[in-house]
Amino acid sequence: MPVLRILVACCLTVGASMTVGAAGTSAAGTSATGTTATGTTATYPSAAAPAASFHGVNWADPRDNFVTGNVVPTGLSDTDGPARSAAKARQIVAGLQHNLGANTIRLPVNPATVSGDWWRSYVAVIETATRMDVRVILSYWEADSSKDGRIDDLPQWSTMWNHLTSSFGGNPQVYFEPMNEPHGYSYDAWSGICAQWLRDHSDIPRGRVIVSGVGYNTDLSQLGTDARLAGTLFSVHDYTWFNPGAVTVADFTAGIAKEVGPYAGRTIIDEFGAPMTDGTDYNADPSTSTNIAFIDAIARYAHDNHVGTVYWPGLRAGDGYRMEDIVGVYPHLSLADTNASGRAKLLESWGR
Repeated sequence: MPVLRILVACCLTVGASMTVGAAGTSAAGTSATGTTATGTTATYPSAAAPAASFHGVNWADPRDNFVTGNVVPTGLSDTDGPARSAAKARQIVAGLQHNLGANTIRLPVNPATVSGDWWRSYVAVIETATRMDVRVILSYWEADSSKDGRIDDLPQWSTMWNHLTSSFGGNPQVYFEPMNEPHGYSYDAWSGICAQWLRDHSDIPRGRVIVSGVGYNTDLSQLGTDARLAGTLFSVHDYTWFNPGAVTVADFTAGIAKEVGPYAGRTIIDEFGAPMTDGTDYNADPSTSTNIAFIDAIARYAHDNHVGTVYWPGLRAGDGYRMEDIVGVYPHLSLADTNASGRAKLLESWGR
């Protein structure tokens, strides 16, 4: 999630001898099998899903996902082993399914997480979600020490993605987003990085690769015409401050429509959000509040244009935009909605 600096600024290995996640490849109309972190064999459904069918939320680190060490989504602990991490994930994902009907979660990754002791437990979290028929979008976040919209260390980033794709390439429920908000790159530089990623991972079906829009995930205009990226999905982000001067539903609709352009069929809005813990009634007249107008515009636009949405955040402790709160303590975790009207607008974006 982006935060406001002076201007808008971005706010937002298991040991080498171990193999984790599912192995193999799959194609539309086939199934894939793989060995999980717990040593069991799983059979996964195949075929990449259309963008419009992504109905999800971000599950984020309380510190935001820009961290130097392990990324640890809310409710988890990087001191927990795989079994306990999986058990916590099962209860949290069940809450997202029950309360929202979510079929997608977006999770952060970085080289430190993938290369350290926490990784086996994080794999268990990812596998737990996919076993519950939930798609997982894995997106790279840069460290909090930079936030310059550029990959921190290209060799480490490449090694991380090699490990992630070998671990989850055979699990069609896992999608790969090479970078969150690459605002430090020009179109030419960013498209070149994505084209190289696709060449390096040509065994991954392109329908399971999500290319972030240029800038703060805000511009698909040239990416959509780039033949090197054919077959991929796209992601865009939108917040009220991405639209200076906008106050009405029409204003915000024009803003998101400009970002997406003619590529709605390939696009997921995998970050958007507004205050949910301050009592705002998102069923009220949109003319009374910029935030209400914004959420109404995104919900209507996504619904009318068959665009997938992944709300920021579904779960992140301390974030006033959060859609869910954790209730209880492990082993009795559940989730509670923070704003019934905001929930209703999210479901409206999903066509419900």
